[in-house]
Amino acid sequence: MPVPRRIVTGHDADGKSVVLSDAPNPKSLDIGTAAFHEVWITDRTPAPIAAAEPEPTDRPVRVPPPANGVMVRFTEMAPGAESPMHRTETVDVGVVLEGETWLLLDDGSETRVGPGDAVVQRGTMHAWANRSDGPVRMLFVLIDGTIADDVRAAAGPLQFFDQELD
Repeated sequence: MPVPRRIVTGHDADGKSVVLSDAPNPKSLDIGTAAFHEVWITDRTPAPIAAAEPEPTDRPVRVPPPANGVMVRFTEMAPGAESPMHRTETVDVGVVLEGETWLLLDDGSETRVGPGDAVVQRGTMHAWANRSDGPVRMLFVLIDGTIADDVRAAAGPLQFFDQELD
């Protein structure tokens, strides 16, 4: 699949709205069975909005987003690919744009997710499996969160891959 196009707006010296950049996503990582395209990352919320700012994706590709931050990314999975089961301390909104995937939860449930479907992932143990013969492209918004003490006590420790992927 082609690298997604990203259009970033900002302000000129007179306060008028302008397009600051219009180009393919500047930060992408292809690991063979999956590709990640970082669209935007904030280090805190509310996010400061300056006229222009340094490239926010100029950092290693990671899971999850920065503490108190938000991350927007496209994710692509090849046919037959499956992510490891994981849980992050985030609220993730994932929308299938093309193809289909399966949401797998640790209770054994498996839910087919197709184009236009949105999954709101609230710190649960999950995995993604592309069981189709074509690629799947999703858009994710990952929002830093805090798992409630009662949920943490019942569900156990976090299991995620918080490592640099590049």
